[in-house]
Amino acid sequence: MQLLVRNMTEEYAKQILNWKYEAPYDFYNNEETSESLNELLDNPYYAVLNPDNELVGFFCIGNAAQVPFGSKVGAYDEDMRDIGIGMNPAITGQGFGTPFFSFILSYIQETYGLDAIRLTVANFNQRAIHLYTKLGFVKKMEFNRDSTKFITMVKKY
Repeated sequence: MQLLVRNMTEEYAKQILNWKYEAPYDFYNNEETSESLNELLDNPYYAVLNPDNELVGFFCIGNAAQVPFGSKVGAYDEDMRDIGIGMNPAITGQGFGTPFFSFILSYIQETYGLDAIRLTVANFNQRAIHLYTKLGFVKKMEFNRDSTKFITMVKKY
């Protein structure tokens, strides 16, 4: 899978905000509002495209990748860069997760030269947790926000 990283644009952001996932992944569905659009455009979000310039996913780095409530319970006390990812629901569950996330991890490592990277995932998302574990992430902490349990995971380079 050949992929390209591009800066987030309003067009890409609108596509992402209108993606609709099937249950239980509908937890990740968004609504296109001025606030959600600004979130994607004003923070370090990047579009991931295939060679046909079709949007296959996105990633974000830094505080934008954190679940805000996690800071209140110490989930992000360790000084480390965070990453968040999302894949077009039209191609999830088809075996593209490993090449997609491996590409993003390589891009981030080449760009930032990190010692470690952290992500936060909803506990019910076993498909993603399996992928993250396969790519070297280790569970660090759990916390609850309302009825959702989250896990932080860390990969050391």
